[in-house]
Amino acid sequence: MATFLFDSIVFGPVTSRRLGNSLGINLLPADKKICSFNCIYCECGLTLHGSTVSGMPTRKEVRNELGKWLKYNNRLRTPLDTLTFAGNGEPTLHPEFSAIVEDTVELRDRYNTGVKIAVLSNATRISNNSVFKALLKTDLNILKLDSGFEETINLINAPVARFNLGETIKRLKKFNGKLIIQSLFFRGRVNHQAVDNMTPQEIEKWLDAMELIKPESIMIYTLARETPVDGLVKASHKELQAIARQAEDRGFQVQISV
Repeated sequence: MATFLFDSIVFGPVTSRRLGNSLGINLLPADKKICSFNCIYCECGLTLHGSTVSGMPTRKEVRNELGKWLKYNNRLRTPLDTLTFAGNGEPTLHPEFSAIVEDTVELRDRYNTGVKIAVLSNATRISNNSVFKALLKTDLNILKLDSGFEETINLINAPVARFNLGETIKRLKKFNGKLIIQSLFFRGRVNHQAVDNMTPQEIEKWLDAMELIKPESIMIYTLARETPVDGLVKASHKELQAIARQAEDRGFQVQISV
């Protein structure tokens, strides 16, 4: 199926299901995806084996591009809700991620104090102390967890490097609630194997993980664009509502995106 890459450092603003009018910041190359996950539903396509960090924009380039856009936007007063680190893979893989976050905070405070800074991350780099501290400086620290079963994560997120769910949950707990968990629900088949992270067993285990992590809120959503693996089926709004109710019954604030 068709997928796409973002071809610039700064892109948008786009209307985001979760983040309103969002200006994207892509810290990855314009011509390839670099990620520590290989999610079967990723709109940027599958992660190529052997991908390296070559081709990433420099800290100076990111600062210059973002500064120019915000200065221009400040004159035009284009409505803007968030500055969102997203793009062609995992943003925290950039070797200067922490410094770039600091630059972004400074530029936001200079040009538009009402805009929030968000990061969409798969949480595979939160064991890195500089990444951890940088995420705490953002307004919306949005970290992925699609299942409470490691086997399911291995199937649908396909970590490129070593992944341990128990260790990841322990690290997520260290944010002391200053994080938002985002989870994507769907069903289908991959490599002739059924996949469904919406079964009663899956939801119960996922909720148990939420109880341990205690995020300030949860974002649940489903497929919205074409995926690199065929045969994936999006969750219905009714199914997402049912998952949300179960999470709300445990005291969580939940946002549904469809």
